[in-house]
Amino acid sequence: MTVYTEILGNINNDKSWADKIADLDVDYVMLDQWTAQKSRFLGKGLTGEEYPVALKRHTQVVDGDVIAYDPEAGKAVVLRIELSPVLVIDMSALASQDPESIIRRSVELGHAIGNQHWPAVVKGTKVYVPLTVDKKVMLSVMETHHLEGIEFEFQTGLDIIPYLAPHEIRRLFGGAGQESHSHIHAEPGHHHPVPHIHFDENGIAHEHTH
Repeated sequence: MTVYTEILGNINNDKSWADKIADLDVDYVMLDQWTAQKSRFLGKGLTGEEYPVALKRHTQVVDGDVIAYDPEAGKAVVLRIELSPVLVIDMSALASQDPESIIRRSVELGHAIGNQHWPAVVKGTKVYVPLTVDKKVMLSVMETHHLEGIEFEFQTGLDIIPYLAPHEIRRLFGGAGQESHSHIHAEPGHHHPVPHIHFDENGIAHEHTH
């Protein structure tokens, strides 16, 4: 069985690759966001065929990656990634406010997120929170706290990916699917460590468990 060890190109980022496979028989391998964090996995195409993938360690696959291309046989294999939406919290409007207001709103936001045990990534003036429960529930939590000067909306995972580093991508998407709500397994009879996010006096987010 052929093992696929490299990414040949990407149909989303390179039009030439989109053109190359346009007239070929393309098998799409659908990956959930958990599997997409791995460098080694067994993918299954829509045709039912299996594709063992073994890439270099820490390789981050993205939607549209081409792992097989055989123009003579008229075939290609493309990875498609199904990412959950992300709640994007925009705090940029606070930048012009006084320090006391910035600290107060940051602590209030940290309290709202921490009480729900939601993981988060802070990037500039935005906070990214992965979808962990129903959208309506997450929006209700945010609306209930009435965080003045803070805007929020859901954006697609694929729209968020370009702005994040690999370790940030893993934090937002790596725990979904097989290990939703926690990255840590516990033996029977033991409690799962629960991640909490809090903000310090500078508005910087920190994670701790207990």
